[in-house]
Amino acid sequence: MTDPSEPPRDARRRRLLFRANHRGTHETDLLIGGYVAARIDRLTEAEMDALEEVMELPDADLADWLTGRRPIPPEADSPMLRAIRAAAVTR
Repeated sequence: MTDPSEPPRDARRRRLLFRANHRGTHETDLLIGGYVAARIDRLTEAEMDALEEVMELPDADLADWLTGRRPIPPEADSPMLRAIRAAAVTR
């Protein structure tokens, strides 16, 4: 687990962590930000690419999908989105 008192080392990771925690709605800040904060230093380049794709999705949809209020539609489904949802459900 990443020590929250120490910032990620490179600019891309810092930017992703900031974006994950400043989504626009408190609910998605918690769901996505918590996932990213715990894993940011271990994400591969491909995983960071996938995370950036997830973060382009609308907050309202993400909140519904991550909390299970609505199923993830096939056009938005991805391993990264499923991983974030699994982490959110186990919180």
